[in-house]
Amino acid sequence: MLNDKVILITGGTGSFGKCFTRTILTRYKPKKIIIYSRDELKQFEMQQEFTDPCMRFFIGDVRDYDRLEQAMQNVDYVVHAAALKQVPAAEYNPMECIKTNIHGAENVVRAAIKNEVTKVIALSTDKAANPINLYGATKLASDKLFVAANNMVGSRQLRFAVVRYGNVVGSRGSVVPYFKKIVSNGNKVLPITDERMTRFWITLPQGVEFVLQSFARMQGGEVFVPKIPSIKITDLAMSFGSDLSIKIIGIRPGEKLHEIMCPADDSHLTIEFDDHFVITPTISFQHETNYLKNKLSECGNYVKTGFEYNSATNHHFLNIADLKELNKQL
Repeated sequence: MLNDKVILITGGTGSFGKCFTRTILTRYKPKKIIIYSRDELKQFEMQQEFTDPCMRFFIGDVRDYDRLEQAMQNVDYVVHAAALKQVPAAEYNPMECIKTNIHGAENVVRAAIKNEVTKVIALSTDKAANPINLYGATKLASDKLFVAANNMVGSRQLRFAVVRYGNVVGSRGSVVPYFKKIVSNGNKVLPITDERMTRFWITLPQGVEFVLQSFARMQGGEVFVPKIPSIKITDLAMSFGSDLSIKIIGIRPGEKLHEIMCPADDSHLTIEFDDHFVITPTISFQHETNYLKNKLSECGNYVKTGFEYNSATNHHFLNIADLKELNKQL
């Protein structure tokens, strides 16, 4: 699928970008992989690890349309992974979050259409479903932009889709490296915001694989949601050692007890497949699409009215032993 193709990854020096790049180089022979990000140090460090001749590094911000449009020339596939993602930081710096997550998304759409890219997938988050924090609200707006962009392509073959999944195990700034650092410093108390809290849980390789599958499956306008396990935050804490104790510190600004990936209000739009869900668009497109059968000829069925994919009511939970094994893999 990606052989002899040009792929651009916004926010490409992040955890996802590195894993995605590593996977592509192992599995395919791309013509170019363009890492588009604004941090020169992270780009320098990534260049030391990824030395394949197909690698290109562009310093730029998704807020800068002109630079993004230049970087996207002759690109076939785009993965939009750039975002401001820290929930409390977004609450305290709302305009900065809006500039990157909403205006940046608009710039990606405009640049992709201008350069007649083939396919674009934007990474979303469970926090975009029924959002209560600014980060989630900006990502919901971003999701809507990428879905609606399918009506802006005219006769072009370009298609846009969204991938939405939960917490990524071990990603930069996430709870696992934070807990690991606390334990490695000899502390025996882990801070928990609320002992009732649950989260969806996915590894970086699983996230990368799901994005690649979504590129193959997409027809344009879908929000792809993988079927993944949930965890209890207390079980995660105990997976770092049975001798540890927990200190309840209270929910942070904008934080939820549980996360949702398919809201009940979207149940009339949600199709269930064997290993994923698809939330279909609320609007119609110029191109007619049968979302019950994807590009891989996989068939799905609409869920029941009122269905909600919630981390608290998920049928699959990881236990402490499962989480210990994941911690070892990290």
